[in-house]
Amino acid sequence: MSQATKNGFSSPYVELDRPAWAALRDATPLSLTEAELDVLRGIADPTSLDDVRDIYLPLSRLLNLYVKATRQRHGAVRAFLGEDDRPAPFVIGVAGSVAVGKSTTARLLRTLLAQWPDHPDVELVSTDNFLYPNRVLQERGIMNRKGFPESYDRRALVRFVSEMKAGAAQMDIPIYSHLAYDILPGSVQTVHRPDILIVEGINVLQPPLAGHLAVSDFFDFSIYVDAKVEHVRRWYLDRFLELRRTAFSDPRSYFHAMATTVEEERAKEFAMNTWRSINEVNLVENIQPTRARATLVLHKGEDHRVRRVRLRKT
Repeated sequence: MSQATKNGFSSPYVELDRPAWAALRDATPLSLTEAELDVLRGIADPTSLDDVRDIYLPLSRLLNLYVKATRQRHGAVRAFLGEDDRPAPFVIGVAGSVAVGKSTTARLLRTLLAQWPDHPDVELVSTDNFLYPNRVLQERGIMNRKGFPESYDRRALVRFVSEMKAGAAQMDIPIYSHLAYDILPGSVQTVHRPDILIVEGINVLQPPLAGHLAVSDFFDFSIYVDAKVEHVRRWYLDRFLELRRTAFSDPRSYFHAMATTVEEERAKEFAMNTWRSINEVNLVENIQPTRARATLVLHKGEDHRVRRVRLRKT
């Protein structure tokens, strides 16, 4: 365990290597099976039961403690105001680059947190559901900036999380299809008021625009999944090629041609150009700068395994 310093001042963060973090699991039981983990893993994501045991069980224990403490604090406020309504959802943000494994992290946390008796109802929402439809992106000339902050309906996203926090019993939100590469017209995800709401997306830790609220203003805890750019680049290519062999072969896929009429070398070239011109630019300019705003950072090594954990103590 190390206490970071910057410019001679003590840092509010503590940094732990994998063994030190794993030791904080305490007696948290591992009830997840290999088959269940296989369902939760993303495409080409090698997360193992060892990773669940060493990284995600200690994290679920920490979050359980956070939920209890937050409820006590909110309970004090409600008692002061003479209110006795149900506590607001505890909101967790999960951020990180495309292909870094943040969706697997979010799904794992949803499963593990729901096993705690204090908060069995956990909902997961992807900010992809708040992307503007392709039609709107094309009208605005930003189709090649899908995933950048301006490609999201940030007002609708903030309104959703704000109303959940305020006690809305349920809300309907759009659904984004990675197969269609677009918002599905007429389809909705109904989110019932949960004990815990996990909001996952590449840009969820963006600071607010002047005079406006950001979705991160409603987070009780936030996680950034981190890795070196060159490692994420390779994971992105590996995932793209796996998708080419699987999901892209579906005739309904937006990228169906990549699996049927485009040779593998040209498909690789397309993937790398997409990474360099869109995803890496977004990562370096918009996503990575938000890392310092996270409560906790999971830093992955070249093999996709979390090597270090940085936790904000204050």
